[in-house]
Amino acid sequence: MIERPIESSRPLSSLPPAHASEGPRPLKMKDLCDATGLPRQAIHFYIQQGLVPPGAKTGRNMAYYGEEHIQRLKLIKKLQHERFLPLKAIRALLDDQESQFSQVQRSLLLEVKQRFTTSLLARPDAPDVAVDADEACARHGIERSDLDRMLEIGILGARVDEAGRTAIAHDDVWVLSAWGEIQKLGYAKELGFRVDDIQILLEVVQDLFNREALLLASRMDRLPPERAAEMIERALPIIHSFLTGFHVAKIRNFFASIE
Repeated sequence: MIERPIESSRPLSSLPPAHASEGPRPLKMKDLCDATGLPRQAIHFYIQQGLVPPGAKTGRNMAYYGEEHIQRLKLIKKLQHERFLPLKAIRALLDDQESQFSQVQRSLLLEVKQRFTTSLLARPDAPDVAVDADEACARHGIERSDLDRMLEIGILGARVDEAGRTAIAHDDVWVLSAWGEIQKLGYAKELGFRVDDIQILLEVVQDLFNREALLLASRMDRLPPERAAEMIERALPIIHSFLTGFHVAKIRNFFASIE
C-alpha cells in the first residue's frame, strides 16, 4: 500500500544543501526506488520541492544519483511515516539543521541522540500507531474541517491510504484534545477564534527551540554525549516550569498594571 502525504501543491523554497554534490553517482532512479521503497513520482516530487538534491543530468531523461540521495529519502520517509510530519515541517527541520549547525556540531548532536532514553524519543505508554482521523475528531468534539485546516497549514501531519482514509499519529491526538477543550471554554468561531491562531504558539516554540538548539550545540561539546543526553532529558520538566511560570507572571503583571 502506497501512502501519500497531505500537502499543499504550492512549491517550497529550495534547501541550502539541495545543490548536486560532487563525486560519483552510480545509481539510477530505479535504484533509488528499489533502495527506499518509494515510487518514482514521490522522489521526483521531493526533488521538485527542494527536499532532495537533483541528480547529475547526463541526458534529457537520464540522471545519476549517489548514496546521499538514498539517505535523505530514507530520512524523509521515516519522518513522514513514523513521525507523521508534513513536508513543510520536514523541510523546516532539514533547513534549520544544515544552515545553523556545523558538521562537528551535527555529529555531536547525533551522539547525544543515540544516548537518549525512550522517555524523550517515544512515550513508553503510547505505542507509535496511527489513529483514524474521523474517530479522533468525534472523540474530542472537533469538526473535521478544523483537522483538515491543521493539516493544510502544517500544525499536524497525516497519512492517507488508498481507500482515502486519513490517519494521524497517536502522539498528536493531544492537539485535538486541547483544541476541543479550549473551544468548550468559549473560544469559538463565533468570536473569531480559528485553528490558525494556534500558529502563534508554534512560532513562539520554534523560535525558542532554535535558540535552545544553538545554545546546546555551542556548549554541550564540553561534556560526554551520555552526560549531555541525561542533562537535556532531566532539564525539560524544569524548563517547562519556567515557561509556565513566566507566562502566568506576564499575564498577572499586565492586568495588575491596568487601572
